[in-house]
Amino acid sequence: MNEISERSGEPLTKEAHAEGLRAYREAGQKREQAIGNRGPLRLGDDGKLHPDILEAFHTQGFYIFEGVIDADEIAALRHDANVMLERAPVNRDAKVDAQGQPALGIDYARLPYRYTKPLADPWGGTAQLGGRHPTQMTQPKPEADAPEDVVFIMYSMCQSMPAGLRLYGHPGLLTVAESINGTDFVPFNDAIFVKQPGLGGSVSWHQDGVTHWDSPDWDPGIHGFNFQVQLYPATLGNCLWVVPGSHKLGRIDIKARVAANGGSEQLPDAVPLVCEAGDVTIVNRQMLHGSFANSSPDLRISLTFGFHRRQSVLGAKAALAMEDDNVTYDEQRVFERSAVVQVAIDARYQDRPDEPRFDYKPFSDLQDDFRFNDETFERVIKNYHTKDLAI
Repeated sequence: MNEISERSGEPLTKEAHAEGLRAYREAGQKREQAIGNRGPLRLGDDGKLHPDILEAFHTQGFYIFEGVIDADEIAALRHDANVMLERAPVNRDAKVDAQGQPALGIDYARLPYRYTKPLADPWGGTAQLGGRHPTQMTQPKPEADAPEDVVFIMYSMCQSMPAGLRLYGHPGLLTVAESINGTDFVPFNDAIFVKQPGLGGSVSWHQDGVTHWDSPDWDPGIHGFNFQVQLYPATLGNCLWVVPGSHKLGRIDIKARVAANGGSEQLPDAVPLVCEAGDVTIVNRQMLHGSFANSSPDLRISLTFGFHRRQSVLGAKAALAMEDDNVTYDEQRVFERSAVVQVAIDARYQDRPDEPRFDYKPFSDLQDDFRFNDETFERVIKNYHTKDLAI
């Protein structure tokens, strides 16, 4: 039986939902602490990610880099993310924000907001995103005064958040990407997950990869990885959960795994990625992972952006319903989306000239063409999120 399922036909309150997860959360935290995949972002003598961390990441499929983003940058990122939230359409069909002003993004090529009902699981058990969320999380009953819709995900970080563009050029994080995916690594997309206190929706258990499960070249890293930069503490009540080592198992029958657990969503081998503000998680996209409805009083805003191996993307068909499924990622498409990285590197350098500047090898000889200025913002950054490389 699901320990936090609805009882007596009555919807579960958020308080009962939180209490039903309490013991599970505490046990999961002990499992994560025993693994110990966390610590500062350390480099080896060759300037790449320290081999001990690289091995730990490849073994478990995740790592928590502690204290990567300094307090000043976190403050700037919080400001910009809160501006995005304040300027969001008041609901999924609106064109104005809470002040009655034209909402941010209504003139973008793709609206940068996705909504959910409070405490709901909008993808679980549906055919959305290729049906990769086959089971549904428990959906507690929201308070009577809860809004009809809440912001669930925000896109266009590099266009809508000046600090977000600078974050995208972070030399330490880009060094990690290069260390894992090679000097010619390419970007995936970015998405800002918003878990509002007592309102934030869940993301049911899933694996991110879509395209390459049956590839003869399949290996545990073929679908890339995601960073999550935590703007606020990620707590036991609102954080992401992962199943260590599951990135090595190929495509998992998630529905069967939940059924074998008595129908409970509380998978016994999962661990919570509890973080402080400024910590950055890295998670293999093939890992089984998800998050529960945020019945806690804690806000989580996680800036999520990923990277691929170049060879995983070239020639691949677009996935995840981000665009026309007939689109194939050719050299031009990869170049145009990758150019965002180079512009971000220069935007960061202009803001932090004393910080080491990352050398993105595909653009080493093209840096003058991709300085951050009004022209490159219009040419490279505007509507860049319609050119994501989803596999």
